[in-house]
Amino acid sequence: MEEKFIKAFKEALELEDRTIDLTDTFRDYEEWDSLGHLSLIAILDEEFGVVIEQAEFNKLNTVGELMVEVKKRMA
Repeated sequence: MEEKFIKAFKEALELEDRTIDLTDTFRDYEEWDSLGHLSLIAILDEEFGVVIEQAEFNKLNTVGELMVEVKKRMA
């Protein structure tokens, strides 16, 4: 799951050449903007069948927190 999530995350934000750590604060990435946000929301729905409401998404800070939330919603 972690590998698939990281791959989808990198694809959404066009970070193919970057190493992603679960402790990274994704909003601090230079590539993070409104388009990246929408791309990430779309890929989470497409790849994992998960929709995270905006209020809940705003509470998430790290890549790991986002992955845990996706896992919870898949169960």
